[in-house]
Amino acid sequence: MHVLVGPEPLTPEQVLAVAREDVPVELSPAAIDAMTTSREQVEALAAADRPAYGISTGFGALATTHIPVERRADLQRSLIRSHAASSGAVVERDVVRAMMLLRLRTLASGRTGVRPVVAERLATLLNEGITPVVREFGSLGCSGDLAPLAHVALTLMGEGERAAAAQAAGIEPVELAEKEGLALINGTEGMLGMLLLSIHDLRALVVHADIAAAMSAEALLGTDRVFADDLQRLRPQPGQAISAANMRAVLNGSGIVASHAGPDDPRVQDAYSLRCAPQVAGAMRDTIEHADRVAWHELAATIDNPVVLPDGRVESNGNFHGAPIGYVLDFLAIAAADLASISERRTDRMLDRNRSHGLPPFLAAEPGVDSGHMIAQYTQVGIVSEMKRLAVPASVDSIPSSAMQEDHVSMGWSAGRKLRRSVDGLTRVLAIELLTAARALDLRAPLEPSPATAAAVAALRSNGIEGAGPDRYLAPEIEAAVVAVRDGELRAAVEAVTGTMH
Repeated sequence: MHVLVGPEPLTPEQVLAVAREDVPVELSPAAIDAMTTSREQVEALAAADRPAYGISTGFGALATTHIPVERRADLQRSLIRSHAASSGAVVERDVVRAMMLLRLRTLASGRTGVRPVVAERLATLLNEGITPVVREFGSLGCSGDLAPLAHVALTLMGEGERAAAAQAAGIEPVELAEKEGLALINGTEGMLGMLLLSIHDLRALVVHADIAAAMSAEALLGTDRVFADDLQRLRPQPGQAISAANMRAVLNGSGIVASHAGPDDPRVQDAYSLRCAPQVAGAMRDTIEHADRVAWHELAATIDNPVVLPDGRVESNGNFHGAPIGYVLDFLAIAAADLASISERRTDRMLDRNRSHGLPPFLAAEPGVDSGHMIAQYTQVGIVSEMKRLAVPASVDSIPSSAMQEDHVSMGWSAGRKLRRSVDGLTRVLAIELLTAARALDLRAPLEPSPATAAAVAALRSNGIEGAGPDRYLAPEIEAAVVAVRDGELRAAVEAVTGTMH
């Protein structure tokens, strides 16, 4: 299997395959032809007397400075070296690889004017598994992700922290010609890569949120009547309907639900964190779908400045502004924080003897001696609080740069970095809810849980997570639950009973 990269858009699945599974890439013949044609157009402009931005001039605030022919290779090297100025923690490998692939496809479009050899070397970096070191701070999400992409370009030049690895792999450094430095860095691919990875992860997590909510509702002796299809149709939000259907499937056949389903149950309504679970998770789903539409438009885009048009013109433009991506990255972080918040509320309810309908305080084996899951909920609270801070939009901020030439920036890269942390936080919050709900279901014995929730409990137990009992070292069990969620093992166990959930 390999991913063929040409002028046509990539799919999210192809990006995920290269970013996380190291699937090799190959440039298509159409890509080589398109790059060859546009390169001829760039070289004609480079030889002309009239200055052309990015080809025979400086960049940004220095765009009016004409660069003589003998200094243009120096210009490209200086551009990349000066722009490879990121700082902070190292960005995750899958994010960098996604960014590299997406920029490769932009080069392959033939709209950037690079020589085919530049794209071929970038493809070789991907195929050899050489991931440039990109650090967290440096991109303002306008004029593209300049600093992150410059670290990739620096590696192509045979410089930077991964130069030795590239040399050991036999990859010859590229001497960049006119426009090629700018073409390598003036794109939004870092933001888009984080968006695509996050959409994929959040789609899986929202299914786990439905499973967790169903298990908590069952453990808290909640009713499943509020999830009925006819009630959901009264408010025809598509995501809500899917979440409610998932919860009905997970709770189907529950002996615990059946035990209090008759007319003798004195409770009229469950708490919002149970009753409104489909509405909140459904809104998360609908937010993901909105973000996905934006992502598909961006996958079809060719971002560069200047851009080489089919008629031979090389035109400056503003397509590098990251606002469309930054907005949805922030929107997803808001929805993720709310989904984590309602999950934590359900966990807390299971631990409170005044609201748990018969469960022991903190699900402790011997309350007073044992603390049960008390501090696991503290961990949730700490994560949820952090996620609320991460939900503050980055895209509402703008600090001018480049001597006021770039006087409004998107901060979309920062929105993406926040969202990646939020995705990890949501994974952990849901894992703790699942861990807690499984323990609570054990404590409802001899009442029988549904076949699907029993499968979820069994999946956790098979990962070394013990059932109810005296206090024990809990951190490894939390991490095991995180892995069961992140790797999809728990979901797979449930779907073996319910069928595929969406």
